[in-house]
Amino acid sequence: GIPDSSPPTAPLPTPKSAHASVSTTGGMSCSAPGLLDFVNASPTPFNLVSVASAKLKSRGFVELKEEEPWNKGALKAGGKYFFARAASTFVAFAIGGAFEASNGCKVVGAHTDSPVLKLKPVSKKSGHGYMQLGVECYGGGLWHTWFDRELSLAGSVVVETGGKFERRLLHMKKPILRIPHLCIHLQTADERAKLDVNKETHLAPILQMIESEVNKPKDADACKDSDARHAPELLSLIAAELGCAVGAIKDLDVTLFDTQGGQIWGPKSEFLSSPRLDNQVHCYTAIEALADHACGGGLAGDGQASVITLFDHEEVGSDSTHGAGSPLMQDVIARLCKAFGGDEDALRVCVRNSFLISADVAHAIHPNYAAKHEGNHAPLLNKGTVIKTNSNQRYATTAATGFIVRELSRRADVGCQEFVVRNDCPCGSTIGPIIASKTGVRTVDVGVPSLSMHSIRETIGCEDVVSNYKLFLQFFSGFEALDRDCSFL
Repeated sequence: GIPDSSPPTAPLPTPKSAHASVSTTGGMSCSAPGLLDFVNASPTPFNLVSVASAKLKSRGFVELKEEEPWNKGALKAGGKYFFARAASTFVAFAIGGAFEASNGCKVVGAHTDSPVLKLKPVSKKSGHGYMQLGVECYGGGLWHTWFDRELSLAGSVVVETGGKFERRLLHMKKPILRIPHLCIHLQTADERAKLDVNKETHLAPILQMIESEVNKPKDADACKDSDARHAPELLSLIAAELGCAVGAIKDLDVTLFDTQGGQIWGPKSEFLSSPRLDNQVHCYTAIEALADHACGGGLAGDGQASVITLFDHEEVGSDSTHGAGSPLMQDVIARLCKAFGGDEDALRVCVRNSFLISADVAHAIHPNYAAKHEGNHAPLLNKGTVIKTNSNQRYATTAATGFIVRELSRRADVGCQEFVVRNDCPCGSTIGPIIASKTGVRTVDVGVPSLSMHSIRETIGCEDVVSNYKLFLQFFSGFEALDRDCSFL
């Protein structure tokens, strides 16, 4: 994986429960510090997929290619596999030793993306002596939280090498950008009260001062062949980071990110604040649970496939080649089924035997805004994973699928909470209803409770990281038996 970009900090005294980790004979552990390492190494979905791939390769998972056949001996009972689509969506699965084509899949779904600022296709921008970058708002961020923070760049870069083209990962650790607030003295009383951000004019970050021709660096000539859409100074920084010539950079899919690493805090070290917890926390717990189930002896008598699907583009609606609205989920189930000799009828049975836990962070009650929650549905930090219900189908939870999670939580000895939005408030949504409507797979929506959702830094409880992992591990190991005991028509 990519090393942590944050400077070392002295941790507060920590009770065992806050940093508790859970491990199996496979050796992997799940903990709040482990989550911080994962998030710090994953400033974009591209980096996350790279980190996830390295994690699972180290546990014996085999990489597959979507463009190659899977039905010619590529998949075997007891096997562990993963693949990426478009380098920002990640799928991994472990096939039970007793798997048959129609047996079904146990799926945990999450998403890899978060609200961010992304470089525009033409990012070169300047104003009043400052060199700036043109950025586009991705998703629905609390954009005022991006002001006055030390920012840098990460993502995917297309590079020419020897007449061929390849994708390279970028993760610039050095702070190089900042979006300054306007000082209070230059704001009217109305402007101060509104905290109003114009997304086009107020969010352009400063890169550096514009230098005169006399003061330009000696290597300016090396930038003559650079892409005219971007500032040569920016491309020089990226080229130095990647170890390539400036002219070799052909295109960018690059995101701004906060260089300050995540932090565990509080007198009892019970809270964790970090960028991108929505939804990297569930990417982390899903990866850890799948690996521990697959490598801890759980596959031997397992009759189903255990799957994780981590989609890009959830924050912008999921309609893309590799979002939850794509055929990806159907493709995975169909190819698994057919690789084990299943026909169309077996595929339909496999779908009906499958179950999806759609995992995306939930709204914890905020002590300063308690009236925003309905009194009987007010999740707390460190009290367990939240089941999200909405009768208008903004969440896919039903009485039957919600029961499954409550019972799995009971068997895993972890807390379980409930959330329903107030009738006079809008309700967000997740990948759950999208996948349920496209596949017919039984689905429940859940999530770790959080504060400051869509801020540049969000907050969760440390104990919820471990309890969510335990729930997923119980799902992979115990759902098949529980499902046999249920007769929900």
